Amino acid sequence: MKKYLLVFLFFITQMVFAQQDCITAIPICSDADIALTPGGTGTVAESEHSSGSCLYGESNSIWLTFSIQTAGTLTFLITPTGPGSNNIDYDWALYGPNHNCANLTVPPLRCSYAGLGSSITPPLTGLNMTALDTSEDGGGDGFVKYIDVLPGQIYHLLLNNFSTTVAPFSLTFGGTATLLTPFDNNSLQIYQPNPFFGAGPAKDGKIDVCSQSFTYDFSQWTSQILNGNPNFVVKYYKSATDAMDDVNPITTPITANVATTYHYSISYVDPSSPLSFLNQCREFGTIEFTDRSFVLTNATLTECSNNNSGTATYNLMGPNIGLTPNLTVKYYPSIPDLNAGTNEITVPYAYVSAEGSAFVKATNEYGCVTIAEFTLKFHPIVVVNDNAIIRSCFLEANHSTAIFNLTAAAVTAQTGTTKTYYPSMADAVNGTNPIPNPSTYIAPSGVAYVKVTNAQGCYAVAKVTLEVIPPVYSSVLAEKVICIENTTTLDAGPGFNGYEWSTGATTQSITNVGVGTYWVKLKTGDCIALQTVKVYPAEEPVITNIDIATNTVTVNVMGGTPPYKYSIDNVNWQDSNIFENVSRGDHTVYVKDAYNCNSVDVTFVLPNLVNVITPNGDGINDVIDYSSLSGKTGLVLSIFDRYGTKIHQADKSNGYKWDGTIGGKKVSTGTYWYSVTWSENNKKNTAFKFSGWVMVKNRD
Repeated sequence: MKKYLLVFLFFITQMVFAQQDCITAIPICSDADIALTPGGTGTVAESEHSSGSCLYGESNSIWLTFSIQTAGTLTFLITPTGPGSNNIDYDWALYGPNHNCANLTVPPLRCSYAGLGSSITPPLTGLNMTALDTSEDGGGDGFVKYIDVLPGQIYHLLLNNFSTTVAPFSLTFGGTATLLTPFDNNSLQIYQPNPFFGAGPAKDGKIDVCSQSFTYDFSQWTSQILNGNPNFVVKYYKSATDAMDDVNPITTPITANVATTYHYSISYVDPSSPLSFLNQCREFGTIEFTDRSFVLTNATLTECSNNNSGTATYNLMGPNIGLTPNLTVKYYPSIPDLNAGTNEITVPYAYVSAEGSAFVKATNEYGCVTIAEFTLKFHPIVVVNDNAIIRSCFLEANHSTAIFNLTAAAVTAQTGTTKTYYPSMADAVNGTNPIPNPSTYIAPSGVAYVKVTNAQGCYAVAKVTLEVIPPVYSSVLAEKVICIENTTTLDAGPGFNGYEWSTGATTQSITNVGVGTYWVKLKTGDCIALQTVKVYPAEEPVITNIDIATNTVTVNVMGGTPPYKYSIDNVNWQDSNIFENVSRGDHTVYVKDAYNCNSVDVTFVLPNLVNVITPNGDGINDVIDYSSLSGKTGLVLSIFDRYGTKIHQADKSNGYKWDGTIGGKKVSTGTYWYSVTWSENNKKNTAFKFSGWVMVKNRD
């Protein structure tokens, strides 16, 4: 509110004319400077009837009245103002104290005029502390002596612009006395209301608002203006004319705007002195609104929804939307949150969100709020195929791995993208541990990941399934056992796209294959499996020992593959290993196993049997003598009694003989058992055992 301490002034011409007479004198309501513009003479020419006045007629006059608050000296200065003020001659006459406007013959207390002949410009006049004259009647400097005043005295002052030109003047009071005014902070009798309000530091009536047009209740300022003083009335108006005429006051909230200057008046009312001229005092002021609103620009932010996560990270502080340092700024995910002050976005430079909107609320130092919207969008989504499969042939060195060409995986149809390859999803997202040679990637069956990035830096990760094609082997090709002297056929079986044998053959099978190790490369699709097969020689049976009992020969065999076939003439074969009624002398036994390979054989001798000895020294049948077999390896003759106790052993040391004694003492006549064991001198060292009984007859 811009403060003006003014006299009760009307701009209506008729009212101005009325104030040109004493009876309608304008009350001086403040000791501030007064600025007015007289025009006309009014209806009564008081100066012509007043005796002792230095005024000669009225041309453009105005009457003022004032009262004294404190005793002292009183001076005033009248100064012409405005264009042409150097040619304006103001005359004046001061009446009082307690002047009666009805008495036109009372001479003025002081009277003077400026006169155009003065060297002072503009021409000045008034009361001062140095002049001695009480009335000036020609040729002076325009000033007369001050007056001494007392509290409660009332004076009337007539000012007349003697010039024909209507021109303004200013009136300034001085001296030690003070005027009695309702709008004077120094007043001891009338309380001065608080004269200022407004939002700014100056409290100058310029009220800060946040829009061009708004609903406003002016009455909110009334209590602050009155400051608790009951002798004042405040009213508000839409124009200065309404204020001066006291018409159309604003009594309810209205739609106001910043383009209009609004007015208010403060009227003084003293219920105890209803006839006091001070009750005519009104103070006027203006109320102006200053639009402190500001504008922000909405912005669109576009970021990557990387890996098609459905969200992106946005920097809400990035775009220039018009924010300035004086603003308090807060960010919210929605208008309801913004209005409620909830869920504030505390990290607006890294806001994770789906496509949609976010909002900024900016408040300036005047409390004005502006809201801007961020439209959150995604860059074009990188579309990838998550079902790509790469199948590759096993590595011969490690059948569980293969070499994969990851660059051949059809993971996207979009152009303008780049691809990087990773062993895990985490590595792909973080950009760590890229596969250095994706075209020759060695891995087992599993997955690899392709990070597909477009021109905006957005990416999606595609999963590629890796399948190691295992080797396909022949189910019919098996190891064989053949006789060392035979050959066989190796057949890999049907169903393969190609064959390559170690023999150079490219057929499904190879023939006339002897004992050895062979391989074949079997092609299935683009894969080749190397399968090895061995042809083993059949194990020959071994004649471990031959037991001979009288003329019965038992052949014991191990090794080879049962069942065995036996023969002692290599012509006639039998399943039994026992031969009966074998004649004395040298023989050969033949054995074959189930493979029917060339037989193995062992030569043996069936010695003559000795069943009775008579160790009586006659040289006939005195001993058992097997020295004829002394050429056999490990030849031993063992004698057993009927209880199975070994009682004698004949070997090289005693000539392979027994004479029926034990330690030189003849044994009792009776039957004894014996066995003859040896090993044939062949490569198998075949063991032989010949057993029988002998009757020992000792006559002594």
